[in-house]
Order: sequence, then C-alpha cells, then structure tokens
Amino acid sequence: MGIIIKPVVTEKMTKLTDKFNRYGFRVKKDANKLQIKDAVEKMYNVTVVKVNTMNYGGKKKSRYTKSGLLEGKTSAYKKALVTLKEGDTIDFYSNI
Repeated sequence: MGIIIKPVVTEKMTKLTDKFNRYGFRVKKDANKLQIKDAVEKMYNVTVVKVNTMNYGGKKKSRYTKSGLLEGKTSAYKKALVTLKEGDTIDFYSNI
C-alpha cells in the first residue's frame, strides 16, 4: 500500500480546488511532506508546489441502545493539502 490512502472529496475541498487549485488526501500517519509530494506527482503526473499536513485525533462517540450505553472511538488520521502548479488539475472521476 502506498503513501496515499484516498482523496478527500467533500464540498469544502471542492471549493478549495476551484479557488486555489488545492487537493486533499488522507495519507499514512508516518508520511512526511517530501514523500507525499513524490507520491502525488507519480500517481497523477502533476507538479506539486506546496504540501500542508494535518493530524486529526480520534473522537469519542457514544450512543444509547436497548442494551445500554455503547462507547467507542473514531480512528485518528493524517490529511494532506496539496497545492498544484498553475494549470495542472487532477480528475478523480475519470476512471469511474
């Protein structure tokens, strides 16, 4: 499995893509910015200008059921925002 786990395709990310040519990816927790840059450039044949990373901790979740209170936790993950060179684009829907 590579550095990139999956692209982040949400309304907020689509707005960032349209305005600033930035794309979001969920990446491995131990990946650094240089590894992320190389992986995106190889996978999508684009030129990466800048990479910003964010670490998200898991959230605690709980719900009430017939059998009582169920508690759990969502998984922690790392997200990378990648800025591409002017004119480069990534089409996530081309291979559907």
